[in-house]
Amino acid sequence: MALISLKSLGVTMSAPLFANLDLTIGTGDRLGIVAANGRGKSTLLKCLTGEMEPTFGDITRTRGLRVGHVEQSVATALLDRTFHQVVADALPPEQAESELWRVDVVLDSLDVPEPMRERQMQALSGGWQRLALIARVWVTDPDVLLLDEPTNHLDLARISQLETWLNTLPREVPVVTASHDRAFLDATTNRTLFLRPEQSPVFALPYSRARQALDDVDASTERKFQRDMKVAQQLRRQAAKLNNIGINSGSDLLTVKTKQLNQRAERLEEAAAPAHREKSSGAIRLANRGTHAKVLITLEDAAVETPDGTLLFRTGKRHICQGDRIVLLGRNGIGKSRFVTLIRNAILEADTVQNVKVTPSTVLGYSDQALSGISGDDTPLAMVSRRYDVGEQRARSLLAGAGVGIDMQERRIDVLSGGQKARLMMLALRLANPNFYLLDEPTNHLDIDGQEALEAELLAHQASCVLASHDRSFIRAIGNRFWLIEKRRLTEVEDPEDFFRSVAEGTG
Repeated sequence: MALISLKSLGVTMSAPLFANLDLTIGTGDRLGIVAANGRGKSTLLKCLTGEMEPTFGDITRTRGLRVGHVEQSVATALLDRTFHQVVADALPPEQAESELWRVDVVLDSLDVPEPMRERQMQALSGGWQRLALIARVWVTDPDVLLLDEPTNHLDLARISQLETWLNTLPREVPVVTASHDRAFLDATTNRTLFLRPEQSPVFALPYSRARQALDDVDASTERKFQRDMKVAQQLRRQAAKLNNIGINSGSDLLTVKTKQLNQRAERLEEAAAPAHREKSSGAIRLANRGTHAKVLITLEDAAVETPDGTLLFRTGKRHICQGDRIVLLGRNGIGKSRFVTLIRNAILEADTVQNVKVTPSTVLGYSDQALSGISGDDTPLAMVSRRYDVGEQRARSLLAGAGVGIDMQERRIDVLSGGQKARLMMLALRLANPNFYLLDEPTNHLDIDGQEALEAELLAHQASCVLASHDRSFIRAIGNRFWLIEKRRLTEVEDPEDFFRSVAEGTG
C-alpha cells in the first residue's frame, strides 16, 4: 500500500537539484537515496515530511500519516538534556506520564546501557548522539521512518547494531535512508533511488546491484545517443549532396528530398539524450613522491598508551613497507587513533618515540577525523596560498578544481560543508606531496563518488598508508594488509571478513 506518492516532483534552488521525480513509498519498502554531496538528498527528505515545499509537482500522503525524520545534527536545545530525557520529550504531552515505559522499550531495543541513559547529550560521542536522535523519532511510533546519514559517527559495532535493528522493524513501516555508506545500504535496502537533476532512476535492488544496473542503463543510453548522432550526421551529409545536385539540375524533387532529410536529422538530434554526467563535487587527487627505502617504519614492540599512561596494547615487531596499505581493525576505544598518533609523532619528531624507527626519507601526509589540519578560522585561499607558496591565481585554480568555488574561497573554512572540508583536506595532502599517508576515517563526509575517487588515487599512486576506518567498502577496496587490535595485542590477519563477522554477531 502506497503511503507517500510523488508526481513530477522537482526542487530548484540556484540550479535544479532534481526534477520529474515519480515515486511511491509503501509497505515493505526499504529505500536508499543516493546522490553526490549537495545534490538534494536532505532536501527530498524534508519534502517528504512536509517541512519544505517542492518547486514543482505534487506529494500525496495518506490521511493522518506520521512521518519520523532523523536529521543529521543535534539541535542546540537538546544538548543539556540527558539521553533518556531527549527521547522522553518526543512523546506527546498526553502520553508523557502514562506511556513513559515506551522510552525504555526503545532504548532496550537499541541496547543503550543504563548509565548512558542518564548522561547529557553534550557529553556523548557523535555515535551515541545519533542513536539518541533515532530513538527520539522511533518512540513516536511513526508510520514512515526517514534517516539522513544514519551511520555518521557510528563505529562498526553500532553500524552493525543499527542494521540489525532496521532489519527487524515491522515490514509495514517503510524506511527511507539517505546515505553514502555503500555496505550499509546493501545491508538495509531493497530499492535504490539515484537522485539526478533531470531523471532520477529507481531500481528494486539494494545499492551495489542497483549501481551496476544504473551503469548498464547509462552505457546503453550513451551508445544509443552516439548511434543517433551518427545517423543524423549521415542524413545531413546526404542532404548536402542532394542539395548541390538539386541546385545544379534545378530539380524541385531533390529540393523537397533535401528538406525531408534535414528534418529527419533534426528530429533525431532533438530526441537524442546523452547519458547522465554527474557534476563533480570536486576532484580528489593525491601524490606520491616515492622513496628508495623499502622499509619506512619499524616498530620494535612499541607501547600504545592513553594520555595518562595506561597501556592499550603493544605492537610486537612490525615493519611498514613501501606499497603497504595497512588497515587497522578493532572496536572503538581499543587504541586505533592512539596508534595513528604514535606513528605521526614518531615521523614529525624524529627519535622521540620509544621503539619506533622512521626512515629519514619518509614524508608524511596526515588527516584525522576532525580534519584538524585545516583551521576553521582560516580561509581556503589564505591557507593554500600561504602554506604551499603557490601564488593566488594558482591557489584559486587548485581550490576550484577541488570543489571550493570562487564564492567560498575567501570565506572562513568553518562555513564550508563537510564534503568541501574533506576535499580541501585532500587537496592539502596532495600539495604536501608525501610518500606515506596516515588517514583516520578519511571517508567521513565524502560522497560515494569521492570515496571511489580516493580509493582510485591511493591505488593508482601505489601509496603507502596506514588507515583507520569504519567504512567496510573502503576497507575492502584499499587494504592489502590488516592489523587487528584486540586483547591488548596487535596481530596481522589475512582479511577483515572474520572481524566484520564477529562485530555483526557481537562476539568481537
